[in-house]
Amino acid sequence: MSKPRDIKITHVKGGGPGGQNRNKRMSGVRVEHEPSGLAVRATERRSQKQNLSSALERLEEKLTRLSYRPKKRTKTQPTRSSQRVRLDSKRKTSTKKRLRTKRNDQWDE
Repeated sequence: MSKPRDIKITHVKGGGPGGQNRNKRMSGVRVEHEPSGLAVRATERRSQKQNLSSALERLEEKLTRLSYRPKKRTKTQPTRSSQRVRLDSKRKTSTKKRLRTKRNDQWDE
């Protein structure tokens, strides 16, 4: 996770359904990571402490997704053996299919 001094924690009111108690209490938490500008908000719990821990978890997940860099792929050539095996398989299949056609002299008799 990032340094604590990079994080700004603000307590906010929760809105939406849940009645008067939810609308007037400052149990919601907004956590902002200032260097990246990412911000998350948690207002689903009644406890400020639980909201803070879930907001920090979400922020950490977002930061790891943001910093993910996929491994660079290196081009590889198929080996001669694998090429040969693949071509042999194709030849077998084509021979099988060729035998199924009516143009084959074997079936005209």
